[in-house]
Amino acid sequence: MKTVSIFDIYLNKIKLNSKINIQGWVRNRRRSKLGLLFIDLYDGSCLYTMQVVVKDILSNYDSEISKLSVGCSINVFGVLISSIGTKQKYEIQAKVVKVIGIINNPGSYPISSKYHTMKHLRNVPHLRSRTNFFGAVSRVRNYLFNALHEFLFKNGYYWIPSPIITGLNSEGAGDMFKVSILDLNNIPKNKNGKINFKKDFFGKEAFLTVSGQLTLETYACSLSKVYSFGPIFRAENSNTRRHLSEFWMLEVETAFSNLCDIIKFSENMLKYAIGIILDKCVIDINFFRENVDEKIFCRLKDFSSKQFFQIEYKEAINILIKSNRFDHKVMFIGMELSSDHERFLVEEYFKFPLVITNYPKSLKAFYMRVNDDNKTVSAMDVLVPGVGEIIGGSEREERLNVLDRRFFELNLNKEDYWWYRDLRKYGTIPHSGFGLGFERLLSYILGIKNIRDVCPFPRTAYKADF
Repeated sequence: MKTVSIFDIYLNKIKLNSKINIQGWVRNRRRSKLGLLFIDLYDGSCLYTMQVVVKDILSNYDSEISKLSVGCSINVFGVLISSIGTKQKYEIQAKVVKVIGIINNPGSYPISSKYHTMKHLRNVPHLRSRTNFFGAVSRVRNYLFNALHEFLFKNGYYWIPSPIITGLNSEGAGDMFKVSILDLNNIPKNKNGKINFKKDFFGKEAFLTVSGQLTLETYACSLSKVYSFGPIFRAENSNTRRHLSEFWMLEVETAFSNLCDIIKFSENMLKYAIGIILDKCVIDINFFRENVDEKIFCRLKDFSSKQFFQIEYKEAINILIKSNRFDHKVMFIGMELSSDHERFLVEEYFKFPLVITNYPKSLKAFYMRVNDDNKTVSAMDVLVPGVGEIIGGSEREERLNVLDRRFFELNLNKEDYWWYRDLRKYGTIPHSGFGLGFERLLSYILGIKNIRDVCPFPRTAYKADF
């Protein structure tokens, strides 16, 4: 007897009157006066459940089946037929029901059939994927992940795993998690009374990476088109709906390219990925249309078909000043755009995805290429409504003398970046790249306001229980 998924059945891959085996968890159960038990079975393959009709003549009906509750797992052998009910298209006439996992105290089950708030579900991340909401998030997340890989593969990019443990701060800033095996109760000190990291595992300070960009550039300077896709870590105590301490970042580096190239490429990549979601995840997207954002289909179709707006940083400042929404006394060329500024631009002024370019070099990292005016860098950010920045990128500074000057201006020790400087010494090339915040993109696609609700096990300050 063939084991099938509920999704296979709804894709019409299984013929009616076939003998099948299906496995999953009880979502609901209803008794009939006619000696029938109706079980709504869920297996995670899609949003839908499958109605299983069980007669009370089965040998284990009284001892096991009648005691089933929401969350119990079962293995069903039966026949697939058309349902005479109006709520479902198919049902299974059960011949055998094997109870796999019972819940002895149904009242203690945190994911019962009643409605649960997001606050409650955030406290049970190990179980919340059993709900329709988080099951749908997980399936869309999977398709989005694969769509991005697929686009890059089709465009000739090589996936390069970047290190998670590093001895370098890629951004030239703080807020990094340290990695150490030193005994906290007996920390070795040097003659100056400071921690002696030579006694540590790597013989020096080590951190969890905040970006794989710098190491990825080394392969861009040999393979031309490369990307990495994995977790990165920020020790920022930012208790906002847009920040996580651990999140996934797609980083792309392209040799012999400029800012215009990566702006066009990143826009095409986003549109391709969203096109895949609209094609492959219709059932789940419709769920979010009914429960989160009624305009989700129109919004995503517009995103895929219309060109992003593009302005320079100085134009963005002028728009903000003229809007009379912000205090003019603190608005000036050279200021950093806050999340409120970004949201005004993308949600109220342009009301569509926006690319901002040519930021003051004082606001950006050392590796971004300095423009001819020596005041700005050839950088870009992609902003989307409801989320803000989802992509940050730039041309990379390939001129060794200019790079060294940037190290000096930012009070960074260029010797710490000796290997990065080698790329400029030995056959330097113009190249560009960008980083995409995966969870932020998923938040935008689904219309989910809190980034913690698109991540399986969100890591934030004081939250690392699993």
